[in-house]
Amino acid sequence: MNRTAPDPDAFRSVAGRFATGVTVVATRSADGPFGMTANSFATVSLDPLLVLVCVGHKARIREHLLATGAFAVTVLGVGQQATARRFADPRRPLGAAAFADDAWAPGPATGSPVLLDGAGWFDCTVHAVHPAGDHAIVVGAVQAIGRPPAAQPLVFSGGAFHTTAPALEIPA
Repeated sequence: MNRTAPDPDAFRSVAGRFATGVTVVATRSADGPFGMTANSFATVSLDPLLVLVCVGHKARIREHLLATGAFAVTVLGVGQQATARRFADPRRPLGAAAFADDAWAPGPATGSPVLLDGAGWFDCTVHAVHPAGDHAIVVGAVQAIGRPPAAQPLVFSGGAFHTTAPALEIPA
């Protein structure tokens, strides 16, 4: 077993083996809607309803999200790989131009952009922000949710997009 300290590339390689959902985190700004792809999203609590997303200190969305105190998380569905790639591209346009290829609407509670073709969404206010290395853990208090019928989530693992398989029957 290797006992040397892991480097960031090795860490990223091993972490990439963990399958995650793919989301777009979005907020409002003076220049219009602002969003980024994130797979560092998780539910936190049922009472109260809380979720979290990790945002890099250098991420362009960070200042807008903290200034508005609100954000929406759209869980991307199968067929939204182009959307995931576009919102992950640091060269993407800013403001409304970044959302030009996706149908979206303001979330009902905060006005943060919700992508309408996703597998589901959470409209949140910022509940807490915790420093964590080169990222901030942003905890959101869920104010509204939505789930289109029968949408399958997009999954990311090993550097590629995947879809979920039907549930496996495991003998008791």
